[in-house]
Amino acid sequence: MGKVWFIGAGPGDPDLLTLRGARLIGEADVVIWARSLVQKGVLEHASAGAEIFESTTVPLEGVRGLYERAAAEGLKVARIHSGDPGIYGAVMEQVELCEEIGLPWEIVPGVSSLGAAAAAIGRELTVPEVSQSVILTRRASRTPMPEGEDIRGFAAHGTTMAIFLSAARPRALQEELLGGGYAPDTPCAVVYRASWPDEQVIECRLQNLAARIREAGFTRQALILVGPGLAAGGTRSHLYSPGFSHMFRKARPAPTGGNDAP
Repeated sequence: MGKVWFIGAGPGDPDLLTLRGARLIGEADVVIWARSLVQKGVLEHASAGAEIFESTTVPLEGVRGLYERAAAEGLKVARIHSGDPGIYGAVMEQVELCEEIGLPWEIVPGVSSLGAAAAAIGRELTVPEVSQSVILTRRASRTPMPEGEDIRGFAAHGTTMAIFLSAARPRALQEELLGGGYAPDTPCAVVYRASWPDEQVIECRLQNLAARIREAGFTRQALILVGPGLAAGGTRSHLYSPGFSHMFRKARPAPTGGNDAP
């Protein structure tokens, strides 16, 4: 029986492809990938006999024939997506197509650009007692946002925001963030093409965000992080505190000096 695996290739660097993703690409009869979003290095895992299709200029309807053929001939298909298919992965319409055709499918998670961006700036996004929540969102563009899901409203929470697909209109974005309640000196980071060879990182304050994005010339493939959790320092996690008990370790009193001191 044929099957499609929707494989998250990670944010860019081929080394961030999961072991499962690499194995399934190697077992596939047909590999579909997008040159503009996925590094060609992931194709090194494909078998010598695999049919490889580049999908950048092909709409969903153009792939339908491949899926129908996979169902009829019992072919294994690896459809490679950038990042993780579960986050702005454009995967659900493909799942629905597979259901319509009667072709089994499976989603293989990948490393998101969010994780790669946090690594690029060397920050934990969930700092204890500073910011324990991360809002993943985007600005409305040609794809509208549902009612109640706007940047200004989310900014009112004051926690960390990860804003995807929104570098094209940085001035409007900055105004919405400020209008929602972030202070002008709120720390921000912009990570362009996280983990790609041409990765670039900008760190600035919110009041300078639009100017810095325009200066760099970023209009796409940039993830924007905003919030107090991006500042250096923060409260220590209890997880590794000697005074914190959990099921694997009992708390012990803090040293008082003398021979008991470390």
